Amino acid sequence: MTEITVAALQLAFSADMDANIAHVSDLVREAAGKGAQVILPPELFEGEYFCRVEDEGLFANAKSVGVHKAVLAMQDLAKELGVYIPTSFFEADGPHHYNSLAMIGPDGGVMGVYRKSHIPDGPGYEEKFYFRPGNTGFKVWPGPDATTLGVGVCWDQWYPETARALMLMGAEVLFYPTAIGSEPHDTSLDTARLWRRAMVGHAVSNVVPVVAANRIGVEHGQTFYGTSFITDERGDILAELGREETGVITATLDLDRVKRHRAAFGFFRDRRPDLYGRLVQDI
Repeated sequence: MTEITVAALQLAFSADMDANIAHVSDLVREAAGKGAQVILPPELFEGEYFCRVEDEGLFANAKSVGVHKAVLAMQDLAKELGVYIPTSFFEADGPHHYNSLAMIGPDGGVMGVYRKSHIPDGPGYEEKFYFRPGNTGFKVWPGPDATTLGVGVCWDQWYPETARALMLMGAEVLFYPTAIGSEPHDTSLDTARLWRRAMVGHAVSNVVPVVAANRIGVEHGQTFYGTSFITDERGDILAELGREETGVITATLDLDRVKRHRAAFGFFRDRRPDLYGRLVQDI
């Protein structure tokens, strides 16, 4: 039996990067203490979600993967605890800026960097001002016990193409670090249920467990709604947090069982790539 234990973290953030890193580190330790081998913090946990406004001064906060404080701290922690930590960060690469994720392994090394592919642009989420679309393509990573981990970042989570591409690359669990909450353009719109349904749909249509980590708290009038969760390959929720809870959720996944269920459903057997050409035509 191939089992892995995964965790998602949920917490609020301030403008104090050191305090944020310390708080995340405390929750990583708690998750590792509960047996978690892969521990997912929320998106851009280095600080407040700055993309609500367009401010050129904030580009100074972007750093390369080799010197970014959040990445370095998670490297030390991953090595100490022997865990995997998908670490979201604001990346600078020469004149370019990306919403990136460093996959950190249990030896503390950066296994590689994924740059967010889908970049949103709208009131309260003006990411196109700050980030170039990722140029890494989708990526999967070797995980514990010869498993394969797939990671998308926030807006990627809405796209079935992301989930399916990661699955075709061999992913056995999908992880989505997130920063999402209220919609300034429509205060009556609560996307929490949509957000969850989209990812539960990926779980069901790909027969794969999904782990989603969101932030909480109010930042300059923008309220982040948490509701982080872990779902199994049937779309059934194994663990979840509320809208204002700080904490850790974990679940142990039997990936041999998941593999059998995936084969039995036949979704990948019955694919018709010869009919899908329209999906890659931008017309």
